[in-house]
Amino acid sequence: MQGFKHKTPIQIRFKDIDAFRHVNNANHFTYLEIARTHYFNEIVGKEIDWVDKGLILAKATVDYKHPILLTDKIHTYTKCSRMGNKSFDLSYLITKEENGKEIIASEAHTVLVAYNYKKAISILIPEAWRKKYLMVENRL
Repeated sequence: MQGFKHKTPIQIRFKDIDAFRHVNNANHFTYLEIARTHYFNEIVGKEIDWVDKGLILAKATVDYKHPILLTDKIHTYTKCSRMGNKSFDLSYLITKEENGKEIIASEAHTVLVAYNYKKAISILIPEAWRKKYLMVENRL
């Protein structure tokens, strides 16, 4: 998918399916969390001491385009779409394969805030994290 450099395969579990025989809408948020964790670990790596500094999710939205079925092969694409001083936005596409092509099943957006867990306050995004995000997104 154009503009997205990070792709996470997602395994659909039988428990993800609802009475309508498609992935329940709430599971899209779990798929975003899986992708976000992979994205963050690949970019920032093991520099995070989650007891001290980390991230909190401030907002999450999903626009549903096509249902996902148990047998679908899906991926989540992730990219940093905005970098602020204390927060940044991630954009996502959850795709599925249909007739040999990837189609967008849902589009999503999250706002994440850099956070000091010991002091329970938002903090400036550490410069090392900022540089890594901007490098991955080819903005440096």
